[in-house]
Amino acid sequence: MTSKTTAHRLLNTLIDLGYAVQDPETEKYSLTLKLFSLAARSLSGRSDLLKVADRVMGKLSRATGESINLGVFDDREQKVTYIHKYDSFYSLSMQSTLGLRNPLHSTSLGKALLAWRDDAEVSERLASMDLIQVAPRTITDPDVLREQLKATRLRGYSEEIEESEAGVRCMATPILDHMGKSVAAISIGFPLFRFDEAKKAEYIALLKAAGEEASAALGHEGGIAGATPGQPS
Repeated sequence: MTSKTTAHRLLNTLIDLGYAVQDPETEKYSLTLKLFSLAARSLSGRSDLLKVADRVMGKLSRATGESINLGVFDDREQKVTYIHKYDSFYSLSMQSTLGLRNPLHSTSLGKALLAWRDDAEVSERLASMDLIQVAPRTITDPDVLREQLKATRLRGYSEEIEESEAGVRCMATPILDHMGKSVAAISIGFPLFRFDEAKKAEYIALLKAAGEEASAALGHEGGIAGATPGQPS
């Protein structure tokens, strides 16, 4: 809990920056339009990404009936932030919340984002991450995680089985920019009991096709599997 002194100091900073004002009569604080303008610019900067992602996520949703999520890096805490979703058609399903942040190391979205960044960046991110166990099969060994990231890049998709949540299985693929770097990732989430192993190849093909279509719309040429981050396509 923040102390009154700290809260007052933060409010004064927001006022000085033009993001908050204080009513002289009621002494209550309120946000200014400057803050809403800042948020609007942030969303505008991702409008192209959301547009191309929505198109392919809709296809995945109709083809699988399962939960489809779009995630991006949250660089402040080395997490993945969920910014768009399609809910499952089923009553028993994996539920996510827009704005939710989960650890990079335990999620298929996080691993897909990490796998298409260069080795130096991955090492830097891992050094600032706490690989805590959050589910029965969470990877907590950085060397094991690095090996998984290499395998993920080679095959074009990541996977996690009860690493982020008990009873949940997810697969994800990145959306790459023209330099082959991940700017987002798309996942399919299944309750473990409903995952059909006989359809795994079909799920993977659908997922990779979605990632490649979205990546191509952002200027990436060629496939995702084996793409080298940081090199123009």
